[in-house]
Parts: sequence; C-alpha cells; structure tokens
Amino acid sequence: MLIVTTETIVNKSIVEAKGLVTSSVVQSRNIGKDIVAGLKSIVGGELKNYTEMLEDSKKMVKERLIKQAEELGANAIVGLRFELAAGQGTSELIGYGTAVYFE
Repeated sequence: MLIVTTETIVNKSIVEAKGLVTSSVVQSRNIGKDIVAGLKSIVGGELKNYTEMLEDSKKMVKERLIKQAEELGANAIVGLRFELAAGQGTSELIGYGTAVYFE
C-alpha cells in the first residue's frame, strides 16, 4: 500500500477515489512517566517514553488506515494527515486520507 501526503502520485494516474479513511488511537499516559517527564522538563531534553508512545500510536493508526483502504479496494492513500490532541492524562492521534486506486 502506497501512502503519500500529497494529493497526487507522481507519474501515476489515479483512476478512482474510493473514499475517506480515518483512524484514531487514544492512549493514557503513565503516572511514573509523567513524573520523569516533569523532571525532564526542568532540565530539558527529549521525553523518550512519550516519543515511543507517539510512534506506537502512529503505527497503529497507519495499520488501521491501510486495512480500511484495502477493504475499499484501494491500492494507495493520498493526502495523509495526522493530528495530535493531548488532554489531561491522555493523548489522541488521528489519521485520515483518501483511499484511491491508481495505475
């Protein structure tokens, strides 16, 4: 499955738009990680546990988008976008794009 952030596929013709595909993952944060993150914010640096959590969410969202697109008979997703919403103790990653068939 080809996934691109552009609206077109270079040197390919999109012959059919199959429809919108969407997915989201909501994860709760760990209190222990929050304490470490709070300390880390004082001295600065990457919050590796949160980075890993976000990467896991991104992988899950992409897998779900691919499954939806395949069920629609698509061989690509164009216009892929991610949005992140963080609330108190949780984060939600939303992914969406257009499932298409190209030749």
